[in-house]
Amino acid sequence: MSTRMTPSNVFVTLQLPKVQPIFDVVPSTEYLHTVNDGGRHYTICLLERKCVCGRFQVDELPCSHAWVVLKSKFLMPEEYCSNYYKPNIVVMTYDVLVYPLPDRNDWNIPTHVAEEVVLPPKWKKPHGRPKKKRDKPLSELLQPKNQHSCSICGQGGHNRRMCRNAPRRI
Repeated sequence: MSTRMTPSNVFVTLQLPKVQPIFDVVPSTEYLHTVNDGGRHYTICLLERKCVCGRFQVDELPCSHAWVVLKSKFLMPEEYCSNYYKPNIVVMTYDVLVYPLPDRNDWNIPTHVAEEVVLPPKWKKPHGRPKKKRDKPLSELLQPKNQHSCSICGQGGHNRRMCRNAPRRI
């Protein structure tokens, strides 16, 4: 691997730059920035690696808001990723020896564990016909809806039939 990030994060490095033109970055201090996203405001602290959306803290990867701030400051987003995503740390997880299990007859199982009965989880089939619409991701739900526009005057809010700017027939 020649990159500092694992191939699973290539998706992040390829997808997130596409959202950059949508956001507007307003710096407050050297480490504190506000990102405006069409009416929503997100505060990002690069020093503490925090964003109001919470993804930066949970995933320990820069969220789309932090990504835009890092790119606007010409910083490498890979430097703000957790060490757990870097190849040398991933390889270190396999450094620990894993001993093979002995034969099943040689296992030493405590009696209270052996007597415990594990049942499948209780689950009921939902009533009614299954839904056919897919669950939309959050990014798709937050996008502005396409508004129909008139083919005659090009304005939105009405169609060709209801156009008031159309030339009148005599």
